[in-house]
Amino acid sequence: MGNPVVHFDIGCRDRDRSVAFYSELFAWEASDYGPLSSKIKACAERGIQGAITALGHEPENYVMIYVEVDDIPAYLAKVEALGGQVLIPETPVPDSGHFAWFADLDGNLVGLWKEG
Repeated sequence: MGNPVVHFDIGCRDRDRSVAFYSELFAWEASDYGPLSSKIKACAERGIQGAITALGHEPENYVMIYVEVDDIPAYLAKVEALGGQVLIPETPVPDSGHFAWFADLDGNLVGLWKEG
């Protein structure tokens, strides 16, 4: 079985401004998710959910997809073996799971996600 895309992030400088923009544009609902992020509810019967995040530092403008995996360190090792670069190692998200970021061969950023 493959690994599904399970989440997206939209990076920004001003979270409130970006939430207002996307809420008006797509009729998305947003709720606070910690001090840096707003969870997005796309209000649709299909598709993935996401977040708008203001990290307070670079990168400030990005769109990230997260692919669900069962073993983040194993996938990061595979990324490096295939010529990609690990940017953020496995990092816990309180009460949610773990994530990591890597760059592919062309420099595209991709996230990994493990529930729990």
